[in-house]
Amino acid sequence: MAGTFELFVDEDAQIRFRLVAADGKVLAVSGQFSDKRAAAAAIEDVRECAGMGLIKDVAAPRAATPPGLVLAAAPGRDVRRARPGALGSRGAA
Repeated sequence: MAGTFELFVDEDAQIRFRLVAADGKVLAVSGQFSDKRAAAAAIEDVRECAGMGLIKDVAAPRAATPPGLVLAAAPGRDVRRARPGALGSRGAA
């Protein structure tokens, strides 16, 4: 089942939308819009480009990972440190 876009009014009385997965998990929340028409137009823009959108990492670098360790994340879990090869043939996520 596809996700759902929900329009809502935030604490500043502005319109926003959120993308909610079929399991109820909130995947994304928009910025503020002055009216529903503008929010709906932004949803259409997201629908148009999100399927083919590339990932661009603009996050500031964090402290270096100690040598010999890789970061791995299991679905629904926090990022944990694992030794190389500890994930088997799947590799790091």
